[in-house]
This record gives sequence, structure tokens and C-alpha cells, in this order.
Amino acid sequence: MNTLNKALVAMAVQAALISSPLLAQEQQAKKEAQALEKIQVTAQKRTQSIQEVPISIAALSGERFDAIFSAGDDVQALANRIPGLYAESSNGRVAPRFYIRGLGNSDFDLAASQPVSIIMDDVVMENVILKSFPLFDVQRVEVIRGPQGSLFGRNTTAGIVKFDTAKPGQSFDAYVKGAGGSYGTLNLEGAVGNAINDEWSFRLSGLSQNRDDWISNAHTGEKDVMGGFHENAARLQLMYENNDFSALFNLHTRDLDGTASIFRANAVSKGSNKLNANYDRDTVSYDKGDNNFQKYRSHGASLKLEKGFDGFSLTSITAYDTADGRGKGDIDGGVAGTGPGFIPFDAVTEDRLEDLKQFTQELRIASEGTRGYDWQFGAFYFDSSFGVTSIDGLYGASTVYHDNYTWAIFGQGSYDLSDKLSLTGGLRYTYDEKDFRVGAQNVDGFCLIADFNGDGIMECQIQDYQDINVDDGQVSWELALNYNLTDDTSLFSRVASGFRAQTIQGRNVAFEGAPTTADAETITSFEVGMKSDLLDDTLRLNVAVFYYEIDDIQISAIGGEAQGNSLLNADKGVGKGFEVDLEFLATDNLTLTAGYGLSDTELQDADQTVAPCGSGQCTVVDRMVNGEALIDGNPFPQSPKQIFNFTARYAVPMGDDGEFFVFTDWAFQGETNLFLYDAVEFRTKDNFEGGLRIGYENFSHDYSVALFGRNITDEDNIKGAVDFNNNTVFVNEPRIVGVEFKMNFY
Repeated sequence: MNTLNKALVAMAVQAALISSPLLAQEQQAKKEAQALEKIQVTAQKRTQSIQEVPISIAALSGERFDAIFSAGDDVQALANRIPGLYAESSNGRVAPRFYIRGLGNSDFDLAASQPVSIIMDDVVMENVILKSFPLFDVQRVEVIRGPQGSLFGRNTTAGIVKFDTAKPGQSFDAYVKGAGGSYGTLNLEGAVGNAINDEWSFRLSGLSQNRDDWISNAHTGEKDVMGGFHENAARLQLMYENNDFSALFNLHTRDLDGTASIFRANAVSKGSNKLNANYDRDTVSYDKGDNNFQKYRSHGASLKLEKGFDGFSLTSITAYDTADGRGKGDIDGGVAGTGPGFIPFDAVTEDRLEDLKQFTQELRIASEGTRGYDWQFGAFYFDSSFGVTSIDGLYGASTVYHDNYTWAIFGQGSYDLSDKLSLTGGLRYTYDEKDFRVGAQNVDGFCLIADFNGDGIMECQIQDYQDINVDDGQVSWELALNYNLTDDTSLFSRVASGFRAQTIQGRNVAFEGAPTTADAETITSFEVGMKSDLLDDTLRLNVAVFYYEIDDIQISAIGGEAQGNSLLNADKGVGKGFEVDLEFLATDNLTLTAGYGLSDTELQDADQTVAPCGSGQCTVVDRMVNGEALIDGNPFPQSPKQIFNFTARYAVPMGDDGEFFVFTDWAFQGETNLFLYDAVEFRTKDNFEGGLRIGYENFSHDYSVALFGRNITDEDNIKGAVDFNNNTVFVNEPRIVGVEFKMNFY
């Protein structure tokens, strides 16, 4: 071989040696670009991969989250978008009711207790008004299914919905988003964050959601006087970071002026659960309710301090929230004697939340988790107080006051038994105390308690209700195993307990009835599951199977012939089912997600009865005992047996720096009983809604513009009902179409 050939061979070998690692790096980068994003969650109060946590969790963020709220919907829009999660409300954009795996509480009162806990930026939002704080500048939503009593305490027997907002950072970050659509919908959202100096940074976020009134009142002849809303919210966060110490201050506020739920009289006929000719989405006939207004405000602040030490860290979270407001509704949905349909008497109610104050404090010590084990210990304190005034057209106004005091100590640890098997255990003791008292009672011309002074004149007497104090202490625990079957697949099993604290319901006082109480309910839950990232991390498939039993399950007997709101304890509640979460990067251009949840629930109490509908226009299929319906064997109220959701995103490159995309999302809700008793008229089935986004995204200038549609097929879905007077229902939001623009700045 001559010298020239030897030189050429040497150069070729050298080039191959140099290019091999470069080629490998390029292939690895391409593989990562074509892989699904790794999801980090804080379900166990520390940052972990969602695939490593031995709990059934689903996360929602990015475009999937933004699409759901593009028309300005409130937090209820999350219903059916994650397997096992449902939400509804008979109070408009406030007081949402959440359900996970079929377990929730259909009580509409402002003092209602729920078994689904809402956590916003590490702070529990206990009252139903606080749970409805608008969602904006959200980094991630986590739905943590099953009881979470060891780390998060009481009232988590069904699970947790956890919201984490975007946090301040040392680099400039901002965005603006605006959308306009039908019914005068106009939504604005934005945030800006940056460093103040080397130690301080800030983030300011804001939201304004607006819709014109679009529902007319046929009785008064007023056009477009209901259905709209104007809601504004803001959040300011300041972050201090210095070596191993950080402090995050969060200040947030919200102001809502809108319309409460729209009740529609006799919109279903006896023997049918379909909307009839009395139903007109754009028109109602009201003589009461002042057009069903609602006005609420809330303000809050929190301070999170973290200090690192050698081998462990200390965290303190202090928060204070306040809220007040009122709403009014024509509950019968029509005009007595006029209709639509037969309405025997008028029913109008105004509820006022007065001076809600909530204070929470948590202290937690946690290990660094670098030696094959993790541990954390902590203490929690909760104190809240508020008043609820209910004003009825017949009975007048009554005010009741609620106080709740809670403290807890807890601990959790995880240990790697081997390279593949880890064990997690948690324990918590919680003490909970509630106080209830009745304040002012003003009777307006009607009362059930009366005497005669010999002159034939009826005089109303105010009932002297005794103050109520209830307290309880409970231990909650969990034990879980996680086994790494392969590098891409893990199996987990978990058994956990929890409890919903004893509850006091005083709404009956407004109607001259006695307040009611319910003892604590306790749950034991079993689940097994699989989490996997397959096909070179382009397919994520998570599956969980569960079974739970609730002893002394708290139920609310609402409305019906008794026209009340009473707490009861049934002997037992049982739930079983499974969830499947799937995400698939089918091609470079097509991404699919799908989820399915089955929740088969059953009340078990051989003797428990409730008063069925008071209208006489419903077909009760339960066995009747002394004029009441026996609920043994019935599903939990507002518990969809099946939930299915699906999304698809297809993108086509346009030029070197943009793409055209189509995104669609669909949610299906299976058979759902609206009440404790089973009646043909109050059993919904096969409700669904779809959304669509078509747009263009530019990567070099980081903006997007899209046409959007929510409820694009304009489905009229029954969400709930009122059964004491007539067959009144309320429905979902109408179809909204519009255009949205978003731009990011860095």
C-alpha cells in the first residue's frame, strides 16, 4: 500500500471513530425528541416520576389542559376528562362538587363536607367556595385516586385533585393569551416573571373571564338577562433563594359577578329522562330569584419556607384564606300556577357565605432520599370559621355558624428492599372538632311552630336550638409495594385507610327543622396496578384495579318530599372498578391519549330509606317502605359508572419554523343516578361533549393562533335536578366557538 493510500485509510478510520459518538448522540437526541415527556408529580410531597409512585395518578397539563378551558369554563370542566374524576354544581361557578371513583357528596349547601380534597399550591381548600378558585397559569393538575389519609389527612377518602401553578424563576418568562367567542365570550390571561436580583424573583399572573347574558326571561319579557359572568383573578408570587434556603410568598385574589345555576321547571316528563318541550336553552320563565345572580370574592396568602440541612430538609407552609359572597335562585324554575308544567308553590332561596376564614400550618422534615430510603415526618394545624345565611320566600332568614379545628401528626417512609422492590408505609393521627350554633332567625309571615293567645291570632315562635359540638380522633395508614418488572414497567399494590370527619349540617334550620349530624366515615381501599413506558418511550400505559369499603358512609338526603337537607350514616358503601390511562406518540405528527374508568358503587343498608320526589311526577323503582324509598343496593348519587375520554393531535410542518395542527378532545359519561333513590326521570345516560382546535403555531416567534369550539355538537346534557316541587333540572354549558391567540416571551 502506497503512502497516499495509507493516509486515506488512516483518515477514514479517524473519521469513523469521531463520527461514531456524534452519530450516537444524534440518534439519542432524535429518540428523546420522539419520546413522551417525563411527568414529574408531588403526590407524596416530594418530586418523583409519575411512573415511580405506587398510587393511581393521572396528570393533566399543556395543550390538553388549555383546550378544556379555552372558552372560559370553570373548574367543573375537568369532569370526565380524567378516568374516575367527575365534577358538578348546582351553584353555578362556585361550590363545585368533586367525585373520584364514584365517591363524593351531592350536598349543595355552602357548609357541605366533601371526600375529595382540593390542594392548590400545597394548601388545602376546604370550603366549597375556596375549591372553585379559577385556574390560570397552571403548571400541572394531578388527580390522585384513592384515600390519601396518611400524608393529607381527613376528608380525602376518595382522593385528591392537586393544582400546581407556575413558579418564579431567575430567567425572564412571560405569556399573553386572549380569546373571543360566541355569547360575547372574552377571556384574557397572562403572566410575567423574572429575576429581581440574584436572590429574588417574581411572577405575576392574571385572568379575566367574561360572557354576556344570553338567557331571556319569558315571564317578565326581559331579553338576555341571565347566563353571563365576569370573573377576575390575580396571583403574585415572590421567591427568595440563597444557597440551601428558599421562601415563596403567594398572594391571590378573585372576584366573581355572574349567574348562578339556571333551574328549568318540568324539563323532563314522568317516565322519561329526556328533555321535553318545556326545555328551551335560551329561555326560562322566572318570577323570583332576581335573575339568579351570584357575587363572590376571595383573598388569600401563603408562605412556603424550605431550609436544607445535612441529609434532610425542613419545610413550613403557612396559609390564610378568606371569602364571602351571596347567590340567589328561582329554585322551582318557573312560576307557580303558570308553569312550565305544574308548579304547586314558589321556591326561591338566597344563600350568603359570611366572613369565611381559614388558617393552615404545616411543618415537615424530609430526608434527601439518596441511600435507598426516604422518610418524612410532620405536623398539621387547621382552623376555620364562617357563617351561612339562608333566606327563603316563606320562612325568612336564618344564620348558622360553623367552626372547625383540626390538628395532626404524620410520617411516611420508603425503603428499597432490593434493586427492584421498594416498600412505602405511612401513618397519621388526626383530631378533628366541629362547633355549630344558630344565630339570627327572622320569620317572614310563615312558620311551622305557633301558638294561640286565645285571640285567634297565630304567633310564630323561634325554635331554641342547642349548640352542637362533635369531635373525633382517627388513625389513617397506608402500605404499598412497587416492583420494577423491567426498566420500562413497574407493578404496584397498595392498601390504605382514611376517614371523612364527623359533619354538622344546619341548613334545615332555615326551614324550621333541626340541624343534623353524621359520624365519621372510614374507608379501607385495595388497589393493584401497572405502569409502563413502551415502544421506546412512545407509548405510556397505566392501569389500576381497585376495591374499597366505607363503614358508616355519610350520605345527604336532599330535597324529596321531605324538602330538607339532612345528614345520615348508612351502614356501608362499596366500590370496585379500574382505570386505564394511555398516551401514544403514534408518529412524529400524531399524538393520541385515551382513558377509561369503571366505578361500580353500591350502598349497603338493609333499613335505610329516604323520601323520594315531592312532585309526584317521578317513577321510583326502589321498594317503598312506609312511603319512603329503600336505597339498599343503589349506586352512590352522582357516580358515573363509566367515564371515557379521548384526545388526538395531528400536526403538519409549515416552513422551517411552524406547524399547522388539529386537536380534538372528547369525554363520555355513562349511567349516573342523580339522587340516593332510583327514579327513571333522574337517571342520566350516555352524556358526552367534544372539543376542537384548528390552528397554526410558530416556533421561532413562539406564538399560536387557533379556532376553537367547546361542546361542538351542542349537546344538552342534564347535570343535576331538584325534586321536591316539580321535575326541575339544570344542564351543561352551550356550544361556544371562537378564536384564541397566545404568545410566549423569553
